[in-house]
Amino acid sequence: MPLAFLSADRDTAAPGQDVAPPPDPNQWRRPYRLGPWRVGIAAFTLLIAAYMLISALIIALAGTPAGASVTVLVAVLTIAFALRLLRMGVWVSTRGLRRVGLFTTRTLRWREIARISTVQQPVRWLGLPRSVQGQAVQIDRQRGEPLSTLLTDHSVDFLGRRDLFERAADVLEAWAAENHH
Repeated sequence: MPLAFLSADRDTAAPGQDVAPPPDPNQWRRPYRLGPWRVGIAAFTLLIAAYMLISALIIALAGTPAGASVTVLVAVLTIAFALRLLRMGVWVSTRGLRRVGLFTTRTLRWREIARISTVQQPVRWLGLPRSVQGQAVQIDRQRGEPLSTLLTDHSVDFLGRRDLFERAADVLEAWAAENHH
């Protein structure tokens, strides 16, 4: 079963293998694969949630339902955090570009975007306060202030995978050029 929120636009198949039909261009999809750092953090978070649920069962069997309820609530919030972490990133469709963050989602129609470009600048390493010199994908809007950086080559999806960053940047630029009205 394909998990659309985990996969890239399309996979390259070996000769002779069946390739799935191209997805619906109106459907939101991520133009790159999730990085191992993001998947690892989400998996570790889900592991912690599993331990919390087991703890809640033990607490409930010990006879303190209030403590078990609080533990289950914290486990559910931890699971929601892990799922949102997997959902974060840049998504595209023929309708526009969507940036999904931990707490917010922002959608821009293609006509609101003047240009998508890759620039050299200091970027945050794995989203931490430490910055290093790297590449970033930026959006210049038709009106208003420019959006914050979309993707960087030192983010959780692209650290150590510079070629995949460049491919994702090219795909985003192509989507903007193709759908700009």
